[in-house]
Amino acid sequence: MNKKASLRRRHAKQKRLPPDDRRKEFIAKATEFFSEEGFGGGTRALARRLGVTQPLLYRYFPSKDDLIKEVYRTVYLEPFDVGWEKLLSDRSRPIRDRLQEFYGAYTNVIFTRKWLRIYLYSGLKGLDINRWYVGVVRDKILSRIVRECRHEAALPVQGKPTTAEIEMAWVFHSGIFYYGVRKYIYESPVLEDKQKMINDAVDIFLAGFKRVFGVAGVGHGPGKEVV
Repeated sequence: MNKKASLRRRHAKQKRLPPDDRRKEFIAKATEFFSEEGFGGGTRALARRLGVTQPLLYRYFPSKDDLIKEVYRTVYLEPFDVGWEKLLSDRSRPIRDRLQEFYGAYTNVIFTRKWLRIYLYSGLKGLDINRWYVGVVRDKILSRIVRECRHEAALPVQGKPTTAEIEMAWVFHSGIFYYGVRKYIYESPVLEDKQKMINDAVDIFLAGFKRVFGVAGVGHGPGKEVV
């Protein structure tokens, strides 16, 4: 009887939630569920975790894909600070300072076990989440970084970054990202001073960018792709 009474109280509490709050609760708990079980976890098991019926869950999210899209929006898009692009574009400050500040703030958002596990799970399942997010990073972060690096190095202005420039920016960005994977997923020893890691990575990237793309006669000139 105590168990049944407990279930009734829990269901009563859930019924008192306004629809918007109930929806947010479902998304938050689904995020935890997918970070633990992966995206192979079914909606029936998720409904049990939520303490609701599967039909009620489908009232809020007509399909599992709809729910996954909402998880993506809340985990990946909402925390994406619109001020980051402004920070990266602020040419009143040296690019080194801007990159150090940006990656300090960016890693504060993505360096959590939940964020990283969902990202890796979605990649393994071949879901669109990764492709969407990779596109956002490429277009809103890496392309901006390349343009600002070219400006800082007094290189010729060009319409858009070359493939080689974007690839170098990915190598830099991914190295910082993998620090978080090693620490929060593999639980491997890392340099505990995260900001020092970022600062060192920024210095190496800037020196390498200017050397590779700012000097002619090494297989390509400024702004040209290596074939």
